[in-house]
Formats: sequence, C-alpha cells, structure tokens
Amino acid sequence: MHKPRILADHDSMVLLVDMQTGLLPAIAGSEALVGRVERLLAAARRLGVPVLATEHCADKIGATDPRLRMLVEDVLHKVHFDATRETDMLRRLPVGRHNVLVVGTEAHVCVLQTALGLAAAGLVPWMVTDGVGSRQESDRAAALQRWLASGGNVLSSEMAMFEWLGSAQHPEFREVLALIKGTVASSDTIVS
Repeated sequence: MHKPRILADHDSMVLLVDMQTGLLPAIAGSEALVGRVERLLAAARRLGVPVLATEHCADKIGATDPRLRMLVEDVLHKVHFDATRETDMLRRLPVGRHNVLVVGTEAHVCVLQTALGLAAAGLVPWMVTDGVGSRQESDRAAALQRWLASGGNVLSSEMAMFEWLGSAQHPEFREVLALIKGTVASSDTIVS
C-alpha cells in the first residue's frame, strides 16, 4: 500500500460497495451505518468528489438503498466479491482519482476484497472505518484488522470530510460542517 497522506477533493473518489436493500436489514447497526455513509456521500457530492457504487447480484439482493442511490453517479454491477475482477470496473473509475474511499457491506467479504483489488491495481484505497459493516461485528473487526495488517489505510468519514475541506475558509465549509453535525438532511445538499 502507499504511505498515508492528507486527502484532497481533487484526487479522491468514493466507492460504495453493495449497500443493497436485500442485504442491509441483516447488517449490524445498518440504520446508523446508512446515515453515516449518506452524510459522507452528500459531502463528497457537494465538494465535487465522484461517488460510484457496486451492486452484487442485484437481481437477487436488490438495488442500492434509495437514500444512497440518489447520491451515486454510476452503478457497477458485479458477480465477483472483488469488484476489480469485473471486466469493465477499473476502466469506469474516474481518471486521476487515485485515492478511493471504500464504504459498504460486507466489510469482511466484498469491501475487503475490493479494497485489496484496488491496491493491486495501483490505486490508494482507504477503508472508512465508520462506513463499513458486516452482519457480525467480529467479522467487521477482522476485516479492519486484516486490512491494517496488509498495510492498508484507514480513516473515519469525518476525517475524510475535514481533509477534503482543508480549511474553515473553504466555500463549502458551513454546509459540510452542518452534515458532520447532522443538522441538515443530506438530501438537501445534493449538487447537480
């Protein structure tokens, strides 16, 4: 993996992995997880950070949760646990966005395998610790432990948002701060 560094909005993207309607009810703390991810995606959109999603076997597991789908620019369908094994996945990622913040479910399967695949492809994946979930907390913890042991980068969603802002003088500071504090609904912050 690469040495951790401060993120910038111009070289980052977010990959939302398999936060699908048929899977989320089984995920530990799924409502809180969706809320945290929704705030991160809303901040990303406000700051011009591209957001892509994967859907694993959508015909069986359902589509991306609608609260999150409205914040996603493109959905990549997959059958492999590691999304990078899909033929067109890497080609569909935005050019010049080397830092890939990975959020989603399940942390110990598709999220971890996709993050490892992104690293093998030469990108710099960051696992967002409060943006990943599994059915069992022990599986989520194991995923984070394995990711760190392999040299992977981690950060929280709030760390990412503040790093993207860089300064309290950023023109979007107040809006993103309101998202961080949870005082504004993320659906109110969508930027076309």
